[in-house]
Amino acid sequence: MSEPRFVPLDGYVEHPADEMCRRAAAFHAELRRRRTVRTFSDRPVPLKAVVDCLRAAGTAPNGANLQPWHFVVVTDPGVKAEVRRAAEAEEREFYERRAPDEWLDALAPLGTDADKPFLETAPVLIGIFAQTYGVRADGSRVKHYYVSESVGIATGVLVTALHHAGLATLTHTPSPMGFLNRILGRPENERPFLLLVVGYPAPGTVVPDITRKALDEFVTFR
Repeated sequence: MSEPRFVPLDGYVEHPADEMCRRAAAFHAELRRRRTVRTFSDRPVPLKAVVDCLRAAGTAPNGANLQPWHFVVVTDPGVKAEVRRAAEAEEREFYERRAPDEWLDALAPLGTDADKPFLETAPVLIGIFAQTYGVRADGSRVKHYYVSESVGIATGVLVTALHHAGLATLTHTPSPMGFLNRILGRPENERPFLLLVVGYPAPGTVVPDITRKALDEFVTFR
Protein backbone atom coordinates (compact mmCIF):
# COMPACT_ATOMS: atom_id res chain seq x y z
CA MET A 1 0.00 0.00 0.00
CA SER A 2 1.46 3.35 -1.05
CA GLU A 3 1.79 6.23 1.38
CA PRO A 4 -0.64 9.15 0.84
CA ARG A 5 0.83 12.27 -0.72
CA PHE A 6 -0.59 15.68 0.07
CA VAL A 7 -0.10 19.08 -1.55
CA PRO A 8 -1.24 22.53 -0.41
CA LEU A 9 -4.86 23.46 -1.16
CA ASP A 10 -4.72 25.63 -4.26
CA GLY A 11 -7.51 27.58 -5.88
CA TYR A 12 -9.93 27.95 -2.96
CA VAL A 13 -11.38 31.46 -2.84
CA GLU A 14 -13.28 32.71 0.20
CA HIS A 15 -15.75 35.53 -0.41
CA PRO A 16 -17.05 38.02 2.14
CA ALA A 17 -20.46 37.00 3.49
CA ASP A 18 -22.40 39.55 1.45
CA GLU A 19 -20.61 38.54 -1.77
CA MET A 20 -21.13 34.88 -0.93
CA CYS A 21 -24.86 35.44 -0.55
CA ARG A 22 -25.01 37.48 -3.76
CA ARG A 23 -23.23 34.75 -5.72
CA ALA A 24 -25.45 32.03 -4.25
CA ALA A 25 -28.61 33.98 -5.13
CA ALA A 26 -27.36 34.67 -8.65
CA PHE A 27 -26.51 30.99 -9.17
CA HIS A 28 -29.96 29.95 -7.97
CA ALA A 29 -31.55 32.47 -10.35
CA GLU A 30 -29.55 31.05 -13.25
CA LEU A 31 -30.44 27.45 -12.40
CA ARG A 32 -34.13 28.35 -12.05
CA ARG A 33 -34.07 29.12 -15.77
CA ARG A 34 -32.88 25.62 -16.63
CA ARG A 35 -35.57 23.49 -18.24
CA THR A 36 -35.44 20.10 -19.87
CA VAL A 37 -36.50 20.38 -23.51
CA ARG A 38 -37.62 17.71 -25.97
CA THR A 39 -37.50 19.68 -29.21
CA PHE A 40 -34.04 20.57 -30.44
CA SER A 41 -32.64 22.59 -33.30
CA ASP A 42 -30.23 20.78 -35.60
CA ARG A 43 -27.92 23.82 -35.44
CA PRO A 44 -24.35 22.78 -34.63
CA VAL A 45 -22.96 23.71 -31.22
CA PRO A 46 -19.36 24.72 -30.45
CA LEU A 47 -17.73 21.41 -29.58
CA LYS A 48 -15.09 23.24 -27.55
CA ALA A 49 -17.82 24.37 -25.15
CA VAL A 50 -19.03 20.80 -24.76
CA VAL A 51 -15.47 19.61 -24.13
CA ASP A 52 -14.92 22.18 -21.40
CA CYS A 53 -18.22 21.18 -19.78
CA LEU A 54 -16.98 17.58 -19.83
CA ARG A 55 -13.77 18.73 -18.18
CA ALA A 56 -15.93 20.30 -15.47
CA ALA A 57 -17.81 17.01 -15.03
CA GLY A 58 -14.47 15.27 -14.57
CA THR A 59 -13.80 17.38 -11.46
CA ALA A 60 -16.76 15.86 -9.59
CA PRO A 61 -16.13 14.25 -6.19
CA ASN A 62 -16.11 10.47 -6.40
CA GLY A 63 -15.41 7.33 -4.42
CA ALA A 64 -11.68 6.83 -3.66
CA ASN A 65 -10.83 9.18 -6.56
CA LEU A 66 -11.25 6.29 -9.00
CA GLN A 67 -13.41 8.45 -11.29
CA PRO A 68 -15.66 5.57 -12.40
CA TRP A 69 -17.17 7.21 -15.47
CA HIS A 70 -16.79 7.36 -19.21
CA PHE A 71 -18.46 9.81 -21.59
CA VAL A 72 -19.01 9.09 -25.30
CA VAL A 73 -19.70 12.19 -27.42
CA VAL A 74 -21.78 11.35 -30.50
CA THR A 75 -22.13 13.75 -33.42
CA ASP A 76 -22.15 11.29 -36.34
CA PRO A 77 -25.63 11.27 -37.95
CA GLY A 78 -25.48 7.55 -38.70
CA VAL A 79 -24.65 6.65 -35.12
CA LYS A 80 -27.38 8.96 -33.81
CA ALA A 81 -29.89 7.29 -36.14
CA GLU A 82 -28.84 3.85 -34.87
CA VAL A 83 -29.20 5.00 -31.26
CA ARG A 84 -32.66 6.34 -32.02
CA ARG A 85 -33.83 3.09 -33.60
CA ALA A 86 -32.64 1.03 -30.66
CA ALA A 87 -33.97 3.46 -28.04
CA GLU A 88 -37.41 3.69 -29.65
CA ALA A 89 -37.66 -0.10 -29.78
CA GLU A 90 -37.13 -0.23 -26.00
CA GLU A 91 -39.47 2.71 -25.45
CA ARG A 92 -42.28 1.05 -27.38
CA GLU A 93 -41.92 -2.01 -25.18
CA PHE A 94 -42.02 0.24 -22.13
CA TYR A 95 -45.07 2.28 -23.10
CA GLU A 96 -47.04 -0.62 -24.59
CA ARG A 97 -46.14 -3.54 -22.30
CA ARG A 98 -43.78 -2.96 -19.38
CA ALA A 99 -44.85 0.30 -17.78
CA PRO A 100 -47.45 0.04 -14.98
CA ASP A 101 -50.45 2.37 -15.21
CA GLU A 102 -49.21 4.35 -12.21
CA TRP A 103 -45.98 5.19 -14.02
CA LEU A 104 -47.80 6.14 -17.22
CA ASP A 105 -50.11 8.38 -15.19
CA ALA A 106 -47.08 10.13 -13.69
CA LEU A 107 -45.61 10.70 -17.16
CA ALA A 108 -48.86 11.92 -18.73
CA PRO A 109 -48.47 15.61 -17.71
CA LEU A 110 -45.07 15.67 -19.43
CA GLY A 111 -46.47 14.54 -22.78
CA THR A 112 -43.82 11.89 -23.41
CA ASP A 113 -44.21 8.87 -25.68
CA ALA A 114 -42.10 6.29 -27.49
CA ASP A 115 -41.09 8.63 -30.34
CA LYS A 116 -37.67 10.21 -29.74
CA PRO A 117 -36.81 12.35 -32.79
CA PHE A 118 -34.50 14.50 -30.66
CA LEU A 119 -31.98 11.64 -30.70
CA GLU A 120 -31.33 12.43 -34.36
CA THR A 121 -32.15 16.14 -34.46
CA ALA A 122 -29.96 17.35 -31.60
CA PRO A 123 -26.36 17.96 -32.70
CA VAL A 124 -24.77 16.13 -29.76
CA LEU A 125 -25.57 13.02 -27.74
CA ILE A 126 -23.42 12.10 -24.75
CA GLY A 127 -23.55 8.51 -23.62
CA ILE A 128 -22.66 8.40 -19.93
CA PHE A 129 -21.32 5.10 -18.62
CA ALA A 130 -20.67 3.95 -15.06
CA GLN A 131 -17.61 1.75 -14.68
CA THR A 132 -18.47 -1.06 -12.28
CA TYR A 133 -14.77 -1.84 -12.05
CA GLY A 134 -11.54 -0.59 -13.58
CA VAL A 135 -9.07 -2.58 -15.65
CA ARG A 136 -5.31 -2.27 -15.15
CA ALA A 137 -2.81 -2.47 -18.01
CA ASP A 138 -2.18 -6.15 -17.14
CA GLY A 139 -5.91 -6.93 -17.37
CA SER A 140 -6.52 -7.26 -13.64
CA ARG A 141 -9.57 -5.62 -12.09
CA VAL A 142 -9.78 -2.60 -9.78
CA LYS A 143 -12.87 -2.45 -7.58
CA HIS A 144 -14.78 0.84 -7.81
CA TYR A 145 -16.69 2.32 -4.91
CA TYR A 146 -19.85 4.45 -4.78
CA VAL A 147 -20.18 4.18 -8.54
CA SER A 148 -23.79 5.36 -8.95
CA GLU A 149 -23.29 8.23 -6.53
CA SER A 150 -20.08 9.33 -8.26
CA VAL A 151 -21.47 9.18 -11.79
CA GLY A 152 -24.69 10.88 -10.67
CA ILE A 153 -22.73 13.81 -9.23
CA ALA A 154 -20.59 14.09 -12.38
CA THR A 155 -23.72 14.05 -14.54
CA GLY A 156 -25.27 16.81 -12.44
CA VAL A 157 -22.14 18.91 -12.87
CA LEU A 158 -22.26 18.30 -16.63
CA VAL A 159 -25.93 19.29 -16.97
CA THR A 160 -25.28 22.44 -14.91
CA ALA A 161 -22.17 23.34 -16.89
CA LEU A 162 -23.96 22.95 -20.23
CA HIS A 163 -26.81 25.15 -19.00
CA HIS A 164 -24.29 27.74 -17.79
CA ALA A 165 -22.69 27.68 -21.26
CA GLY A 166 -26.07 28.39 -22.89
CA LEU A 167 -27.04 24.93 -24.11
CA ALA A 168 -30.20 22.92 -23.45
CA THR A 169 -30.23 19.30 -22.34
CA LEU A 170 -32.48 16.30 -21.94
CA THR A 171 -31.67 13.31 -19.73
CA HIS A 172 -32.91 10.24 -21.60
CA THR A 173 -33.05 6.84 -19.92
CA PRO A 174 -34.61 4.13 -22.08
CA SER A 175 -34.72 0.88 -20.14
CA PRO A 176 -32.83 -1.32 -20.63
CA MET A 177 -29.94 0.57 -22.24
CA GLY A 178 -27.58 -2.30 -23.04
CA PHE A 179 -27.76 -1.39 -26.74
CA LEU A 180 -25.53 1.61 -25.98
CA ASN A 181 -22.57 -0.65 -25.20
CA ARG A 182 -22.92 -2.29 -28.59
CA ILE A 183 -23.51 0.86 -30.63
CA LEU A 184 -20.95 3.01 -28.83
CA GLY A 185 -18.35 0.29 -28.45
CA ARG A 186 -18.04 0.25 -24.67
CA PRO A 187 -16.72 -2.75 -22.70
CA GLU A 188 -18.67 -5.01 -20.35
CA ASN A 189 -17.38 -3.30 -17.20
CA GLU A 190 -19.30 -0.16 -18.16
CA ARG A 191 -23.06 0.04 -17.74
CA PRO A 192 -25.05 2.81 -19.44
CA PHE A 193 -26.07 5.41 -16.87
CA LEU A 194 -28.02 7.74 -19.15
CA LEU A 195 -28.04 9.40 -22.55
CA LEU A 196 -27.68 13.18 -22.44
CA VAL A 197 -29.13 15.10 -25.40
CA VAL A 198 -27.42 18.46 -25.99
CA GLY A 199 -28.13 21.40 -28.28
CA TYR A 200 -30.17 24.54 -28.80
CA PRO A 201 -33.94 24.53 -28.26
CA ALA A 202 -35.89 24.50 -31.52
CA PRO A 203 -37.73 27.73 -32.37
CA GLY A 204 -41.12 27.71 -30.70
CA THR A 205 -40.12 25.12 -28.10
CA VAL A 206 -42.66 24.69 -25.30
CA VAL A 207 -42.18 22.96 -21.95
CA PRO A 208 -44.63 21.45 -19.47
CA ASP A 209 -46.28 23.86 -17.04
CA ILE A 210 -44.77 22.52 -13.83
CA THR A 211 -43.80 23.92 -10.45
CA ARG A 212 -40.90 23.23 -8.12
CA LYS A 213 -41.27 22.22 -4.52
CA ALA A 214 -40.97 25.06 -2.03
CA LEU A 215 -37.83 25.05 0.09
CA ASP A 216 -39.66 23.91 3.22
CA GLU A 217 -40.97 20.88 1.32
CA PHE A 218 -37.52 19.43 0.66
CA VAL A 219 -35.21 20.98 3.29
CA THR A 220 -35.22 20.49 7.07
CA PHE A 221 -33.12 22.66 9.39
CA ARG A 222 -32.24 21.14 12.75
